[in-house]
Amino acid sequence: MRGKLGDSIRLQHISEAIHEIETYLVSSDFTEFISNSMMRFACIKQMEIIGEVSNHISEEIKSKFTDIEWAQIVGMRNVIVHEYFGVDTNLVWEINKNDIPYLKEKISVVVSSLESK
Repeated sequence: MRGKLGDSIRLQHISEAIHEIETYLVSSDFTEFISNSMMRFACIKQMEIIGEVSNHISEEIKSKFTDIEWAQIVGMRNVIVHEYFGVDTNLVWEINKNDIPYLKEKISVVVSSLESK
């Protein structure tokens, strides 16, 4: 499933995970995030999915869309999976509130470029 079709499906998975995070965090603040373990772990799981999927995006896409920090996304996934007791909740919040909207925009650009071919 490498290539454009595989990338299209993978990018859809990333978009869906982003949507899930947005849904979990709608009208919530940091205090609620910290006190709601289900919300925290749901967001962390979606971040894990984004990282895992990003790890399988083709090199062609990664090299074409270098403004997406693919390695950092995969690196965060690795921290989440392997150091789950050491995951910084503040960092998770910051990523979800600040970086995920940016990633959403960038993934949209990638999807559009694949659809136009």
